[in-house]
Amino acid sequence: MQKICVIGGSRYFGKLLVTRLRAAGHQVTVINRGTTPPPAGVEHLVVDRNDEAALTAALDSRTFDVVVDQVCYTPVQAAVAARVFAGRTRRYVMTSTIEVYDPATTALPAVPAGTPVPEEIVDPATWLVAMDLPWHDDAYLEAHYAEGKRQAEAVLTRAGGFAFASVRSAHVLGGGAQEFTGRLAHYVERIARGGAITVHAKVLPTVFIHYEELADLLRWAATADFTGPINACSDGPLDVHDLAAIIAAQAGREPVHRTVSAGEEASPFSFDRHYAMSNTRAKKLGFPFSHVTDWLPGTVAEALTIEPSPTA
Repeated sequence: MQKICVIGGSRYFGKLLVTRLRAAGHQVTVINRGTTPPPAGVEHLVVDRNDEAALTAALDSRTFDVVVDQVCYTPVQAAVAARVFAGRTRRYVMTSTIEVYDPATTALPAVPAGTPVPEEIVDPATWLVAMDLPWHDDAYLEAHYAEGKRQAEAVLTRAGGFAFASVRSAHVLGGGAQEFTGRLAHYVERIARGGAITVHAKVLPTVFIHYEELADLLRWAATADFTGPINACSDGPLDVHDLAAIIAAQAGREPVHRTVSAGEEASPFSFDRHYAMSNTRAKKLGFPFSHVTDWLPGTVAEALTIEPSPTA
């Protein structure tokens, strides 16, 4: 049994992570702002993680074996966490994102299309951190989500008060009505109605992970001993045509595509730039990934049973 603190953990794969950590026999503490109570048997500290003084006071004398941070989006948040948890935990795991590799958001070393992107393309040990940017502005943060994650990883990597690892998640699907982004629901609803999916003229593949697999990977990462970033994605990259074909087969429809003009917005998961990740490092460290086709048809079938929204 380990003492594990989860920051966030109130919804989607974070909530499932808390449940699975508890089922595995760990002593779990959840820190969030209190909108959703954790499962029975889980300690709940209601506090804003951005308020350093309040967070320090809420923790009191508590120490942990591991902290899993589900909701760190900026270097400012990372710096607060680094100060507060130095000496309180031996290990810190942050949930990050595939978006750190998006070449549209920063200058990155080129990776040939078709070559899965490895972790070293974004090295948090050398990444420039700018604490004076308007990270507290919601509009700025939304527009700079990927850079916020890159810089948060950089701050925690250099903190030195604990061993640090980051989990760079692929696009997360599954969960039916709880699906986090609504992107799969967008596809399912449109294709089931015979609507067109808007796509780029030249599409490139991306990678996905089921929300249960991501929860399992985070549980594994919490109790492992590696440091640095790992990519988290199921085997089997898909482009938007592949994804639409799987959904259409489950819906009993033929997929309809409309190619957008240059500069026009396409549907989510239609990408004209390459940053599909490699999961080789996580596999070598011991995590066994599924293949996307093992779970995606069933996930689509589940989504098809959900009543579409009236405005969809």
